[in-house]
Amino acid sequence: MKGIIIKGIGGFYYIKTNEGTFECKARGIFRHKEQKPMVGDWVEIEVNNEEGVIEKIYDRTSELTRPTVANVTQAFVVFAIKNPDLNFDLLNKFLLLCEYNSIKAVVCLNKGDLISAEEKEVLKEKINNVGYEVIFIKAKFKEGIDELKEKLNDNVTVLCGPSGAGKSTLINVLGRRKLMETGEVSEKIGRGKHTTRHSELLEAAEGFIVDTPGFSTLDISFIERDQLKYYFPEFNEYNDGCKFTGCVHHKEPGCLVKGALEEGHINKSRYDFYIKTLEEVTNGRKNKW
Repeated sequence: MKGIIIKGIGGFYYIKTNEGTFECKARGIFRHKEQKPMVGDWVEIEVNNEEGVIEKIYDRTSELTRPTVANVTQAFVVFAIKNPDLNFDLLNKFLLLCEYNSIKAVVCLNKGDLISAEEKEVLKEKINNVGYEVIFIKAKFKEGIDELKEKLNDNVTVLCGPSGAGKSTLINVLGRRKLMETGEVSEKIGRGKHTTRHSELLEAAEGFIVDTPGFSTLDISFIERDQLKYYFPEFNEYNDGCKFTGCVHHKEPGCLVKGALEEGHINKSRYDFYIKTLEEVTNGRKNKW
């Protein structure tokens, strides 16, 4: 049977199939190949007397490490519009990580009642113009949830965004059960800690949602300098037409991206973010030497 790993604890994996959910162990051959099953993996299993064994792990389309989950296809990038104010550089960083991991991003703006309809439209157009859909929500009051549920169909979705944006509330609502329980305050560190220890896929609509927020680190130093331009969708139509092969759209003459910027076809704040990131990646690479 073919199925998807929805949970893994202590060497046991729980596989959701059309025939039901089965507890399985992985064959030893995977250890020899240094291949470990991950939540989100599509696998082939064999079940005898209710004891299951993972026989095959299918190729992954994506692989996240925080949270540890495979084959995520979509991210809801959740930001509050106010309290705190929307930080566009931070939003761009999350979008960049989605592009790097080949994950479709949908921008979810929470607390939409705190700005006017005109301000909403300006904000929506600004984000639409760089290639991303925007949905306004009020997570606490379940507004905009039906639209998000439709997007869950046939996807494995992770939520990401800064603290305080409403991710945990949204996961609880979309996952249909209370998950993000806060553990006892640790006397050692003096703050709360999540009781969730392992990533899990929750059935949501006709798809799955990851039960913990994604991208807990925003480090981008691993991105190759020459590849960075490919993670900005608005550059796509210009990337291969510049005067110089390998143009990174910075100081080179005959650059189509800079031409499009001057003509107003590319958002200046996004381009400024790109240059800032390009320099960060370049300097990070130099520091490693």
